[in-house]
Amino acid sequence: MRQVFLDTETTGLNAHDGDRVIEIGCVELVNRKLTGNNLHYYLNAGRDSHEDALRVHGITTEFLADKPPFKDVVAELLAYLQGAEIIIHNAPFDLGFLDMELALLGKPPLREHVSGVVDTLVMAKEMFPGKRNSLNALCDRLEVDNSGRTLHGALLDAELLADVYINMTRGQDALLMDSGTQDEPGIQVVNVDLTRFTLPILEANAQELTAHDDVLTQMDKSSGGKTMWRKLA
Repeated sequence: MRQVFLDTETTGLNAHDGDRVIEIGCVELVNRKLTGNNLHYYLNAGRDSHEDALRVHGITTEFLADKPPFKDVVAELLAYLQGAEIIIHNAPFDLGFLDMELALLGKPPLREHVSGVVDTLVMAKEMFPGKRNSLNALCDRLEVDNSGRTLHGALLDAELLADVYINMTRGQDALLMDSGTQDEPGIQVVNVDLTRFTLPILEANAQELTAHDDVLTQMDKSSGGKTMWRKLA
């Protein structure tokens, strides 16, 4: 599965009042592994940021003066996002701005270019009801190092969100295995009839049982107590 964590920085809070996107950061995850195939743009929006927004991201109009407008990067951006599952923290905000940018160019909204959108803020509210679920709060709760986040930045925040998401969902895919040989040329896969073998049963020792219990405890913590392992046992 290909997933892309996406974040934006903008000139203000309201796309319908003329605020625009000035930074886009994307981080790629394939089969729950970071690939390093990331995408990052600073964009010249043709307008100044509001003072409150400037205090959040620190991206000045002067810095953006020689950066491309959105129309110059949209083809590359949509090609990169095509068919991926997009993961955003507080998705309505970022989608609202990106859809407005696309609409100004006569293009359909982002959801029509991707396989789906996941909002990690909605996920977090379900997992941690009644608690603060900002990106900073989730980093603290899930032990993700965000010490470098003195200002908001789209690429940095997308990277942090990827780490947060992996920690939030690490109990879901832990039992999935990928042989890694499906598309590799020159590798012959031999089918073996395992019914011919008598496999020994190895009991876990005390140290292994303790380590296993620690893993279950961490999974309970990450999922907000929603795991079923101990209940089924």
